[in-house]
Amino acid sequence: MAKTVTTAQSPLPVREVNAMVKAWIERLGHVWVEGQLTQVNVKPSWKLSYLTLRDTQAEASVQLTCPTSLLRDAPTPLKDGDRVVVYGRPAFYAGRGSFSLWATDIRHVGVGELLARIEHLRRVLAAEGLFDASRKRPLPFLPSRIGLITGRGSAAERDVLSVARDRWPEVDFRVINTAVQGASAVPEIVEALRTLDADPEVDVIIIARGGGSVEDLLPFSEEALQRAVAAAGTPVVSAIGHEPDTPVLDNVADLRAATPTDAAKRVVPDVAEQRALLGELRARGAAALRGWVRREREGLRQVRSRPVLADPLSPIRSRREEARRALAAIRRDVEHTLGTERARVSALRAQVSALGPAATLARGYAVVQVVPRDGSEPQVVTSIAQSPPGSQLRIRVADGSITAAGMSATPAD
Repeated sequence: MAKTVTTAQSPLPVREVNAMVKAWIERLGHVWVEGQLTQVNVKPSWKLSYLTLRDTQAEASVQLTCPTSLLRDAPTPLKDGDRVVVYGRPAFYAGRGSFSLWATDIRHVGVGELLARIEHLRRVLAAEGLFDASRKRPLPFLPSRIGLITGRGSAAERDVLSVARDRWPEVDFRVINTAVQGASAVPEIVEALRTLDADPEVDVIIIARGGGSVEDLLPFSEEALQRAVAAAGTPVVSAIGHEPDTPVLDNVADLRAATPTDAAKRVVPDVAEQRALLGELRARGAAALRGWVRREREGLRQVRSRPVLADPLSPIRSRREEARRALAAIRRDVEHTLGTERARVSALRAQVSALGPAATLARGYAVVQVVPRDGSEPQVVTSIAQSPPGSQLRIRVADGSITAAGMSATPAD
């Protein structure tokens, strides 16, 4: 289609613009579309009926126009909330500039097909690791604030609030009411989840609904909700309360509760139980402390009964006597050793006296030494050659020495 050139001076009339849009849209041909019916507006007297087909995971919808006979002759009556597939042709009504899908076939999506899709999504998410236990975040022991996403005025909301406050009266909730079935359920729940996840005071989030049919619980198996729960930083509890066919949310959430009441019990501790537990722990602690004191007291009594503690000075006296005996033995050994050594010294001294020169001199002998003229040490005269006439001599006797001069020397016979 050639591009139409327009200016402020040569604009197109509305009819031509609508005709161009109509021509372009109707080139799309027939399409199959899946969604959820809302605003089913049918009257037997009308030739045409008007419905709205909404996306199940986003805020998007398209108007449907179909012959009333198509709805009247349907095998199963069509009503708000039904999941359907529609075969139709995009149509643009140039007179009023409105777009709709001209439907020629509307079929219910069967429960079996829906369950097959859910199982396929479950396998895909499991393969991505969104069900892994390692991803599961532990719940806080006592959350400061609990986020609750549930239907307005629902039994699930009443059950969670009443049970939680019975268990812990001071518990704090931030409740966001959303649709829990129908086409708007998923977008509203995802938006509420993001709001609560962004609240720093919310420690845990409960998504609650009190059971329902497979069709009613379809929003809790939509992929968009699973992705949002997996991306949340706050622990999420699934409390859908539908045992036979668990929604995918039960697998992705950090904790699955069987019912909203069970969720309240698992998120909020029972103050009476905790007080009883504290009482039991205090009693066990006191009993343990008393037992420890009793054992220590008995051990101390046994230690005090020992002789060393009954008479602390006894070891000192015993060691004192040992010291005295050891000292006396040492003195005896020293005196004996000294006596032995004194006797040995006396014997050696007697031997020295008997063999030394003094004893010889005492018997009348003398020692003659020649005094060298160069001032060196005197030398004992053992030969006449050492004392020529005129040599200065020193004669040692027992009581002193005599200085003399050599007159002459006579050789021996």
